[in-house]
Amino acid sequence: MLNRVILMGRITQDLEVRQTPNGQAVVTFNVAVDRNFKDQNGQYQSDFITCVAWRQQAEFIGKYFGKGRMIAIEGNLRTRTYEDKNGTKHYVTEVFVDSVSFTGEKANQGGGNYTNNYGGGNNGFGNNNGGYSNGGNGGYNGGGYNNGGFNNNGGFGGNNGGNQNSFNNNNNQAPSNDALNIGDLSEFEDVLSDDGVPF
Repeated sequence: MLNRVILMGRITQDLEVRQTPNGQAVVTFNVAVDRNFKDQNGQYQSDFITCVAWRQQAEFIGKYFGKGRMIAIEGNLRTRTYEDKNGTKHYVTEVFVDSVSFTGEKANQGGGNYTNNYGGGNNGFGNNNGGYSNGGNGGYNGGGYNNGGFNNNGGFGGNNGGNQNSFNNNNNQAPSNDALNIGDLSEFEDVLSDDGVPF
């Protein structure tokens, strides 16, 4: 079974990171995601999707994002019910946030001290050439956080894997676009047919 949600949109409200009675950070916010078609008036419609982040994700979102900022989210869809004071039962559907990414937006809002160092062209979802690295000049405690981005060299909709994030404390540069160095393949014979393969 599979329950995965990937969103990219704008945060619609000021963020308030709250603490539960047992000390866990939580933030609830809405993300406006444009639909891919226009209505009769030529305007794009948006869906407003409620998202919930806990613990370190909540603190990260509260520190580096804010109202109007673009955000990329990966998570899972959950439903819950509750009863109000009048005994009416309400159903709620929310995205529980597993991971968050910057979208390459150049605005430096939300209280973070970071810079975007772009690698390749056409960065963002469905791009062809790279991602970006966030960090530098004191961002993320000066260590630099390299994010592979959502791209065709290792991201969503791509050919070679998933969203590849890794911490790198020594350098602060975009991922390389060099081809994978496999080495000498001359010792392997060419497979000319699939005859005799049992599957």
